[in-house]
Amino acid sequence: MTDEEERELREQLARLQQEHRDLDAAISALQGAPGSDLIQIQRLKKRKLVLRDKIRAVEDQLTPDIIA
Repeated sequence: MTDEEERELREQLARLQQEHRDLDAAISALQGAPGSDLIQIQRLKKRKLVLRDKIRAVEDQLTPDIIA
């Protein structure tokens, strides 16, 4: 992996992590609000799970393979 590719992956990882934190805050705010939309909360939670999987995939690309 070149330095440029690694830098791009790290930038993508940072964006995904920020979006994950933003969704977490939005979910918390909606759950605390009276009369919140449960369907909207479920959609946000599903989006958060998708982001978590993407974050793990990028982290796996950044982690060098260790041959035992």
